Amino acid sequence: MLRKIRIVLATIFLLGLTWLFLDFTGTAHAWLGWMAKTQALEAILALNVLVIVLLAVLTLIFGRIYCSVICPLGILQDIFGWLGKKGKKLPYSYSPEMRWLRYGMLAVMVVAFLAGIGSLVQLLAPYSAFGRIVTLIFQPLWQLGNNVLAGIAERADSYAFYSVDVWLKSLPVLIIAVATLVLLVVLAWRGGRTYCNTICPVGTLLSFLSRFSWLRIQIDTDKCHNCSLCARNCKASCIDFKNHRIDYSRCVVCGDCIDKCKSNALSYKPYRGKVKMVEAKANVDPTKRSFLLATAMATTAALAQDKLVDGGLAAIQAKQSPMRLTPLTPPGSLSAKNMATRCTGCQLCVSECPNGVLRPSNSLMSLMQPEMQYDRGWCRSECTRCSEVCPAGAIKPIDAVDKSSIQIGHAIVVVSECISAKGEAECGNCERHCPAGAITMVPSDPDDDLSPSVPAINEAACIGCGACEYVCPVRPLSAIHVEGHEVHKKI
Repeated sequence: MLRKIRIVLATIFLLGLTWLFLDFTGTAHAWLGWMAKTQALEAILALNVLVIVLLAVLTLIFGRIYCSVICPLGILQDIFGWLGKKGKKLPYSYSPEMRWLRYGMLAVMVVAFLAGIGSLVQLLAPYSAFGRIVTLIFQPLWQLGNNVLAGIAERADSYAFYSVDVWLKSLPVLIIAVATLVLLVVLAWRGGRTYCNTICPVGTLLSFLSRFSWLRIQIDTDKCHNCSLCARNCKASCIDFKNHRIDYSRCVVCGDCIDKCKSNALSYKPYRGKVKMVEAKANVDPTKRSFLLATAMATTAALAQDKLVDGGLAAIQAKQSPMRLTPLTPPGSLSAKNMATRCTGCQLCVSECPNGVLRPSNSLMSLMQPEMQYDRGWCRSECTRCSEVCPAGAIKPIDAVDKSSIQIGHAIVVVSECISAKGEAECGNCERHCPAGAITMVPSDPDDDLSPSVPAINEAACIGCGACEYVCPVRPLSAIHVEGHEVHKKI
């Protein structure tokens, strides 16, 4: 019963968080966005005091149920571990705590955070690792499946599905996601919660509290026959059956040991110190244990295809993004520094961006953090999706009115490439599509009104949305592009 309760609630969290990353319609966040905000590291970076206090209280009362119910990477480990132990009669064994490695990884993450090395923080953050895996590996497969259904629906004159572009957002980050997934599979297949209890800094952080949890799985020495079934089925390798000890800093309260014990020697109850337990006169009612863990778990739960054709007749050369001197960060991120110190690179904003503007950075210092490019779309003034879904406070919530007055960069014209300035054609696309009215076509020769026109930028009015860069017909690099600002400002 205990194991079933944990599996049901963990499944709800895993499916809900996965759907947040897979969804490209924007509907999932309204129902499931709160799940992303319950992630520990993201709550700390966002200074979400309510979630931080709630997770701390839950851990002090129930133990590390966060790792077995809320953390999607932990749940993913359980799935791989379950697949790996199939066919193995006794898959695990007790191993002492590797403190030097656990605390070493936590220290590395803290130092990296203080030093502003965001890419290293993101490599170690569990929710970020899960986000990379889903966004870079599984979301394209999901979209391809959707496109197949859209093709079938189109032939049946149905609009139940619509086709979406499937494209590679970042090759380096895809490689990192694949490597993370392989590492996770290998470690969980062989040793269960090895990653969770040796590498994950969030697990180590919670272990400081779980050592003092009020409710713990305990061994009744009078009933225990030293059969080792509990230790052999403990995926956290934290049960020393010979000495009747449990390492509560690594125990994730999965209930597997209680489920496997044939002598009812294990129970989940308030901890009363290192006192030998005496067998009660009446048999312990297992339904009480089930109800207690159910209450704990229920409380926790409350918390492309690219189409580069014109009418099917002429191939269009793909647009390329320029090398920007200053990268563009989304409206609401305040500054490049705020993005670097708060963003965990979870890819939720990237997966949710409906205009194909956000993608993981390939720069070493900001690797995996979102940056803006305008080769597939532009940042529309009415869209605030990224600010709505960010769980870490790297992108502050804004509305459409705020967004229209936030200057994240300014446009720059490369006159030598502009087809209008060269007299090849009367263009003016950038002027017509600028939502801020910051572009005006003026004569290239001030003394000759009939001279070829050239775009003139009013930098005080330009907000850096990228509409001009996107609609510019010049290929592969636009004749007008946006340079980012280190610090955003209101205009």
